[in-house]
Amino acid sequence: MVKAALLAAAAAIVSGSGASALDKITFGTNWLAEAEHGGHYQALVDGTYEKYGLDVKILPGGPQANNRLQLVAGKIEFYMNGNMIPSFTAVEEKIPVVVVASMFQKDPTVFMSHPGQGLDKWEDLNKATIFVGKELLASAFQWMKQAYGFREENVKPYTFNPAPFIADKKSVQQGYVTSEPYAVEQAGKFKPNLFLLADHGFDTYSTTIETRTDLVAKNPDLVQRFVDASIIGWYNYMYGDNSKANALIKRENPEMTDEQIAFSIAKMKEYGIVDSGESLTAGIGAMNDQRMKSFFDKMVSAKVINASIDLRKAYTLQFVNKKVGLELRPKN
Repeated sequence: MVKAALLAAAAAIVSGSGASALDKITFGTNWLAEAEHGGHYQALVDGTYEKYGLDVKILPGGPQANNRLQLVAGKIEFYMNGNMIPSFTAVEEKIPVVVVASMFQKDPTVFMSHPGQGLDKWEDLNKATIFVGKELLASAFQWMKQAYGFREENVKPYTFNPAPFIADKKSVQQGYVTSEPYAVEQAGKFKPNLFLLADHGFDTYSTTIETRTDLVAKNPDLVQRFVDASIIGWYNYMYGDNSKANALIKRENPEMTDEQIAFSIAKMKEYGIVDSGESLTAGIGAMNDQRMKSFFDKMVSAKVINASIDLRKAYTLQFVNKKVGLELRPKN
């Protein structure tokens, strides 16, 4: 009896010390909880982060949040950035952050048009009224002007309300392939044509993991564990049982529905947003120098970023391209 009690007490101490040994980190996302963040929620709920010695808190973004500022201020350890443009400009502004992985191989930015209105091909879009938000106007649209002849005089402000686009059959609207098309289908009762910018040359990496340069220098093991666990989370979210992750997403964001989540996951698979191209051989999260240079040159040519920026300071390949989790992808 005494021996059993001692063994139980020892087990409790070991268990307790193991729990306390987990490295506490906070990962700030760039929007409210959604399927586009699913791999991280998956790694949280299925114990992958814990298996890698991490006690992870996911801090959702949103209209009133600035989680990247929290990263720079040292209040959080990792941040989800949208694409590489902010990371390039961070170098110019001497902000000490660096991209360590890219969870999306393709940027999900899309333009939508009404079918059967003479706007069924990419080259037709530049003759239409185009609803574009300020951020996209200053970035991707500048490249569209330079590469394809799009004109700013056709632009009207996009206020994240699909009603003007639905009402004007000769118009085009920006969105995320995983989100706005669903809203249009529900409200407009039609399926819009979808044109993924990534498939027309906007070859930025997207939904990146960004951290501070000092964390990479001082604790590369922590960075590696977070990257590896996140990659495995994404494999399991895309190809395994993601029901618990989706339940957590809905708890974090009560406006999220099962239907929206299912739509988002289906589009991520259909368009190869997470797992395509380089990730098929190097693993989810993959990045390479050639593609970084390609996108950098396009943004310089479009006068979105300054040519004097040292793009190699914006990212590191130290933590990716290691084929982590490849065995989790279905064989057929």
